Amino acid sequence: MRTFFQEHHAYTRAINQQRMDGIRQAIPATTDQAVIRSSVMIVHTLVEQVSCVTEALRRFEKEIDALTRSHADFQLFASLPGAGPVHASRFISALGTDRSRYEHVEDLLTFTGMAPIMERSGKTTVTHFRWFCPKFLRQSFHEFAGQSIPYSRWAQAFYRQQRVRGKDHQASVRSLAFKWTRMIFRLWKNQTPYHERTYVAALQRRGSPLWQVMAAQ
Repeated sequence: MRTFFQEHHAYTRAINQQRMDGIRQAIPATTDQAVIRSSVMIVHTLVEQVSCVTEALRRFEKEIDALTRSHADFQLFASLPGAGPVHASRFISALGTDRSRYEHVEDLLTFTGMAPIMERSGKTTVTHFRWFCPKFLRQSFHEFAGQSIPYSRWAQAFYRQQRVRGKDHQASVRSLAFKWTRMIFRLWKNQTPYHERTYVAALQRRGSPLWQVMAAQ
């Protein structure tokens, strides 16, 4: 059992010992051999199905990776900090090569669901998610924003700025994803790879509050 736990990256001795003690002290739910043998057969069948699916996923991933690397805009999206092959392929699928597909950044923000909805009634204003959008696409921009924080100085500073203002983790990442979407749109339109130094230098020239946060780090 210890070998099994270690092979599955469970290295905490106290927790592993607790698991083994629990297994030894466990009371069988049934001793009916008909139930036990049929259940074992079902488990074996499910494991075989999982193996087939896993192999199919490997083939899909290999094909997606080859198509992504051969795409005209691969270097553009691969230059994004923390994007890696996964998010590069997703952004290629989201934007493509037809630059007329999205005329304005608001078109992309609305379609992806990154732009929130504001409802006003009298003196009351409510801001909430844009529910009607491709959920996986919105998730991709959100996940990328989270991945960019360790790799981008300004993204890290922006995230910290949002947390100081009282936003929780997910709200802070959503705000960062909104900014990243605008930036990705402009890079895509201009067919220009991302350069961290260029953007940071622009923040410094403008005396942006975000630059002040970065300088204080």
